[in-house]
Amino acid sequence: MSSSAALQALDAAPIDAVALGRTATNVLQSVLAEATSQVRARVSEGGKLSSKLLDAEQRASHGLAWLATYVFGVRELVHYADSLTETGQFGATERLLVQIGLGEYVAQILGGIPMSQGEIVRLEDLFLGSEAIAALRAEPAIAELARGGNTAESRAALAALIRESHGGTVGESGLDETMAAMRTEIRRFVEAEVAPHAHEWHLKNAYIPMEIIQGLADLGVFGLTIPEEYGGLGLSKEAMCVVTEELSRGYIGVGSLGTRSEIAAELILG
Repeated sequence: MSSSAALQALDAAPIDAVALGRTATNVLQSVLAEATSQVRARVSEGGKLSSKLLDAEQRASHGLAWLATYVFGVRELVHYADSLTETGQFGATERLLVQIGLGEYVAQILGGIPMSQGEIVRLEDLFLGSEAIAALRAEPAIAELARGGNTAESRAALAALIRESHGGTVGESGLDETMAAMRTEIRRFVEAEVAPHAHEWHLKNAYIPMEIIQGLADLGVFGLTIPEEYGGLGLSKEAMCVVTEELSRGYIGVGSLGTRSEIAAELILG
């Protein structure tokens, strides 16, 4: 099926996923706040977190982190759509990416978030009452996204668009010029120095060669978000995400390297 035919089929029963996502964000943030309150009450003692209680409720604590990630994911998909709309870049591919993403996030929040292959967290696990869960399911924006967001028709339309685009990236990234240039530079490094050797490293279970690590250091990978007064580049978390994603395209083992120093620096700096 061509993309035009697939999109025509979708347009027969359209949904305004961005508007629904905006409403869903507000609703889900309230649910997250209640879940946070419920879990906090069970892992705190004397107004402070208790390591003993946290260990006893580690499933709920872990699940709460996953719920927060999904809720923030919904929020950021809406932000992505709004940003591209302002610049006139919100096309059919981007619309479907947002619609499918919102639909799937909401559906998993309602039905269970897979934390691993064998562990799924549900809203009941976060001590939310049956009435609160029923109210969430009945919220029109939530229900419509879960029903009409990630459908076979929307996936078919997106797949058709991807087949016809022949690009390395699906849809507009929404990156500014600085981030786009950074992504291009890292991609060049990966294609020249990482991708040709990654499979061999994997087969041999080898360490990442020091010359690769030095190359990453020369590009500033190990100090992206560290403040300039401490020798870093003082960039945003977005920069770290862009660089990590591009490095991981070549080899996940290389992609994870840069995050270590960033996480360590954030913990040290408080």
